[in-house]
Amino acid sequence: MSESPSVPITIVCLASYFKGVDFLRECKRRGCEIILVTKEKLLGEDWPRECLDELISLPDGAGPDTFVHTVTQLARQKRVARLVALEEFDIMTAALIREHLRLPGMGVTTSRLFRDKLAMRVAAREAGIPVPDFIHVLNYQEIGQYMERVPAPWVMKPRSDVSAIGINKLYDSEQVWRAIEAVDRRENPQEQSSYFLLERFVPGDVYHVDSLVDAGRVLFAGVNRYGRPPMNVAHEGGVFISHTVKHNSADQKKLLQLNRKLIQSLGLLRGATHAEFIKSAETGEFYFLEIAARVGGAFIAETLEAATGVNIWHEWAAIEISAGSEPIKVEPSRKEYGGIALSLARQEYPDTSGFTDPEIVFRVRKRHHVGLVVRSERQERVLELLNEYARRFQAEFSAVLPPPERVE
Repeated sequence: MSESPSVPITIVCLASYFKGVDFLRECKRRGCEIILVTKEKLLGEDWPRECLDELISLPDGAGPDTFVHTVTQLARQKRVARLVALEEFDIMTAALIREHLRLPGMGVTTSRLFRDKLAMRVAAREAGIPVPDFIHVLNYQEIGQYMERVPAPWVMKPRSDVSAIGINKLYDSEQVWRAIEAVDRRENPQEQSSYFLLERFVPGDVYHVDSLVDAGRVLFAGVNRYGRPPMNVAHEGGVFISHTVKHNSADQKKLLQLNRKLIQSLGLLRGATHAEFIKSAETGEFYFLEIAARVGGAFIAETLEAATGVNIWHEWAAIEISAGSEPIKVEPSRKEYGGIALSLARQEYPDTSGFTDPEIVFRVRKRHHVGLVVRSERQERVLELLNEYARRFQAEFSAVLPPPERVE
């Protein structure tokens, strides 16, 4: 890890959700001036205010133009050196600001590849990375031909939302046409069908690869598998689980290879990424699902740190501060296994004091959530604990909410 810059630099961070506290703290530790731009509804969150030189709140309904104007006015008084999006929904806004102020980092064209599920699929397919058969929900004749060629079920996905938001599983052509008609009745053109894709549903296990990238090169990558596909958890409820894949296994090696090829094909110069792949239950082949230019949510960063000793928020801060001025090295301090069990909870702040296993290294402290991160030298022990916690969470804490159709 490199040291602090010799001359303090000003970093502006955007956060439409409460995220990235470790990033902010690390930037301040390295001597940077930190300005956080967020929404009014997030002012009450536990931001590390001692690390912030300025905290700016914008109206909850503020659009990209307001963010661009706000940071532009900041730049009249300060020499803004970096602009960082801490959250998925700020990636495109950050790109607009960078292009307006000519700051280093991703511009709009590259950013779109990490926000638009259609664009990233096209790029991955052109790079020779397996992708489930898909089609843009646009031309009616081509959609009909697609459904004749590709067997059901299919999933209809918004091109720019995250997680399972707005995703519907469809079992016949009539359901598809009705789904298209339903979204086309929406008033906002950007919520209508041309902003969706239709994709073959591939049953199987879902994996994620979380990476740090500098100079277009993957410096670090951790490979984990979800206990159940995130779409299933979002639609059916239950406990979210993720755990380290067996070290040096064929699955780990294949996913690391696909991940490097994917990041190279998308042209990312530096940053953090979270990519998801599905392993077909029928053929055993891996297919690309999606990638984001951010740190994974659901306390994945804490799970990776448990297994490797690498705090990806801290290392991402080092990469952003350096901006290619010096080589960055990321060296894991251990090669163990980590895992997380996480669930929505009926209680505001669930009491997990009854969980006393020595492998527990992190307890989630978030309203109406319960979660534990564990670490062990043996993957079998991690899986044993996660399965036990999933059972106990269901009995003692778990709540289920329907997934939102769109982002609030």
